[in-house]
Amino acid sequence: MSTTVVVLVVAIWLVVGLLAGLLMARRGYDPLWVLLALPLGPLFVPIALERIRRRPEVADFGAMGEPPRRTLGAAGSRVLVGMDGSVQSDRALETALALVGSDCSLLVLAEVVPFDATEAVTRDVIDGAKDRLAGVASGVTTAGVVHTEVLTGPPGPTLRRFAQEQDMDLLVVGRRGKGMSARMLGSVSADLVERCTVPVLVIEPSPERPAPDPKTDPAQSQGR
Repeated sequence: MSTTVVVLVVAIWLVVGLLAGLLMARRGYDPLWVLLALPLGPLFVPIALERIRRRPEVADFGAMGEPPRRTLGAAGSRVLVGMDGSVQSDRALETALALVGSDCSLLVLAEVVPFDATEAVTRDVIDGAKDRLAGVASGVTTAGVVHTEVLTGPPGPTLRRFAQEQDMDLLVVGRRGKGMSARMLGSVSADLVERCTVPVLVIEPSPERPAPDPKTDPAQSQGR
């Protein structure tokens, strides 16, 4: 067998494994699966196909349990905010509170974790998300009740499904920058805007401020 054929076979093998691993990552699994998929190549395809059939679900309801259903004639908005411990999600929450906090009957803070978190022997990932959400919720002031939920699955479809099933009026998320991970795994905000039947508000990242120039900044000049 010639060297060209060997190289071609190896390349196809790796590409098939890479695509199968990325498919799992986009469907709510840890991106580290790509490292296992690469050497297995086509052998990993059945594993990926079997696992991506899972549907998004609730991994852990918060201390207040499942959000209450909408009652006939109830006033106020039902708002879902996607959280992940990032600055972007913090800004999404701040914006949601500024816009509808005084008219909010139900505020749900939700963090999405990979499917792998529910399969692990320990619940470290789920417990960590639960603690983060509880900490954020403790500092929230709004007219309505605040619930926290840990969801499992791919972030976009999982938030979209939860918002629709819980009859939310608004879904708020923060958008991350256009890094390599966004191109490989897909944009959560783009998925929500394109496919969610619930109105979606996407909060853009804060613009990066350039460092002050000592030659033109009076404060820097005075500090010399």
